[in-house]
Amino acid sequence: MKILVQVLLLLSLSHVIQAQTASPDKLFGDLFKDVQLNKVFEDGKTFVDCIPKRSPESILQEYTQLKKKKDFNLKKFVEEHFIIPHTPQLNYIQQEKDITKHIINLFSLLRREPDNPTEGSSLLPLPHPYIVPGGRFREIYYWDSYFTMLGLKENKDTTMIRNMVDNFAYLINTYGHIPNGNRTYYLSRSQPPFFALMVDLLAELQTDSIYARYLPALEKEYDFWMDGATKLKPGQSFRRAVKMPDGNIMNRYWDDQSTPRPESYREDIETGKKFKGNKSMLYRNLRAGAESGMDFSSRWLADGKNLHTIQTVNYIPIDLNSLLYKLELGISRGKQLTGKDSLSIEFRKKADRRIIAIDKYCWNKQLDYYCDYNFVTKKISNTITPAGIYPFCLFNRKLDYMSLLARKVAVVVKGQLLKDGGVLTTVNTTGQQWDAPNGWAPLQYMTIWGFHRCGQRELAREITQKWQQLNTDVYQRTGKLMEKYNVTDTRLEAGGGEYPGQDGFGWTNGVFLRLTAMYLPK
Repeated sequence: MKILVQVLLLLSLSHVIQAQTASPDKLFGDLFKDVQLNKVFEDGKTFVDCIPKRSPESILQEYTQLKKKKDFNLKKFVEEHFIIPHTPQLNYIQQEKDITKHIINLFSLLRREPDNPTEGSSLLPLPHPYIVPGGRFREIYYWDSYFTMLGLKENKDTTMIRNMVDNFAYLINTYGHIPNGNRTYYLSRSQPPFFALMVDLLAELQTDSIYARYLPALEKEYDFWMDGATKLKPGQSFRRAVKMPDGNIMNRYWDDQSTPRPESYREDIETGKKFKGNKSMLYRNLRAGAESGMDFSSRWLADGKNLHTIQTVNYIPIDLNSLLYKLELGISRGKQLTGKDSLSIEFRKKADRRIIAIDKYCWNKQLDYYCDYNFVTKKISNTITPAGIYPFCLFNRKLDYMSLLARKVAVVVKGQLLKDGGVLTTVNTTGQQWDAPNGWAPLQYMTIWGFHRCGQRELAREITQKWQQLNTDVYQRTGKLMEKYNVTDTRLEAGGGEYPGQDGFGWTNGVFLRLTAMYLPK
């Protein structure tokens, strides 16, 4: 009976997919622009998450007629015609003295049940339960979810991990990729491709047959990132694929749209006023920065300071290409388990070629660190970020060699990124949230994991202790677990970005439980 219900739900979802893919800027036209530009809501994400009480067409028609009247009130019109989303941050405030118990209890508050399709809603319905980050983030997010799953694993909730992996497989099969989040306005981009790592995690908890089960989804995600690669000539790029001068294929972050982001429409318009060139290119770079998950950071800025100089699409990012190496290995494993040995070898060779390309283009010999490569200027970046630790987490090569590199990289991290509360995102203070003085749970975890795996365990333990202590201190002061933290002055809140600090918080919770299991006494 349960299987029948799931099948019927999937069929129901498939019938509304076409109607559900139009984003709010397309559905509501001038109403959308007027609401966002007049700042009816403090947070631009609020309106795009609103649910219309009637069909979008009828609301827009009525708006067109009424807005001409002298006494027209835009905010009142919105409140009368839309269900305004509630952000239940107060629900996350401390109920327990013990931080670990609090985190475990938060999973139930952050849990969402399978979605029902709603006309005009930006939510892309999912067929299985899932965990959201919290605060303004009312939907599932792609790369966030891997770090949340680490905590679910420690909480022995394999069922929820399986549900979330199934949801991501559903998104791949339905839309051709995993969007940034399950919203229509996120469909033009993805996020760092952690799906293969999610499959790894589930295989650890169950059996290796998981690789075969999710092989079709792994292959479809790979096709999304590699679209157009076979037709490229050296020096050319298309969507997310770049063919390097030596013929190797590498990848970049991208977005298929070149307009202001609906959820940050006013902010993008304001940034555009400072930009003298082709604004569509600026908007694409802003969107690609959002696909990177690090929106925004001096990592992507031409002058290292100002957002309007963003050039995300010009970079070969070290984290993205390391994750795609892992995806190639996952496909290779799935092919092997399904008896397709020649294809398994082919994908293993693709992964081997990618490592060679990463070493060639992304190893900064002057800094002894993995950095992004600007394929337009043909220069390697000098921006140090924890993204440079991803190879130490993911590369399957001789441990002696990786340990040698890790010793060099550890010197850089200790000298530049390590602070009282953990590791910085970059050393630059720009007002962007993915810069100093902020630290973020996913980057702490990848840094710790990479050093733990490659022989720098004392440093890994030190970072863990600093980060966990910061999380605990803030929790004791505020009763909250936050999206990001100030790792330089641990008495102050993190800042920067397009919205206030959010609590909840999915990936912080997951990483805390995982690191507790790895390093700290129970």
